[in-house]
Amino acid sequence: MLGISAGLALSTAAGLRVFVPLLITSAAARLGVLTLTPGMSWLGSNAALVAFATAAAVEIAAYYVPWLDHLADMVAGPAAVTAGIIEMAAVTPELPPFVRWTIAVLAGGGVAGLAQFGTTLLRLKSSALTAGLGNPVVATTELIGAVVLAVLALLAPILGAVVVVALLVWITRRAMRRRARPRADLASR
Repeated sequence: MLGISAGLALSTAAGLRVFVPLLITSAAARLGVLTLTPGMSWLGSNAALVAFATAAAVEIAAYYVPWLDHLADMVAGPAAVTAGIIEMAAVTPELPPFVRWTIAVLAGGGVAGLAQFGTTLLRLKSSALTAGLGNPVVATTELIGAVVLAVLALLAPILGAVVVVALLVWITRRAMRRRARPRADLASR
């Protein structure tokens, strides 16, 4: 389930920025923080890391050029769906291949496409209402959203483990306090 949750978040991030989540996934795999599906291990290669870093830099810059941002949106639609599928398939090694790819296409590609569609509509409205002057604000918000979603997706298992440990500590302390109370009550009688 953690892989599916991470995949959904990464796929959604790919709908905001196509290459930023792929870059973060590649870096996490390269650093050994993320275990990839065996068929997707290429994402953790040096070549993929360099390619995603270059593509992310170009993509980020394109969204700050007034006429280029609309062109980027046109290209980003199918690319976001593809990236969403790749992200979902890459982070679900525990699933059988048929289930993995079914979920990757339907859920990963679906949420990436929906996120991209939403940002495209937002950019169109921004362009119409501000004559394109508000588009850098939209671009910055999308970039921040993509980075935060991707990082949280990869930290979710770690955060989940921290929450579980904290919960166990809290439960243990409460149990020890309750156990100590009856003894204190007997001693006071």
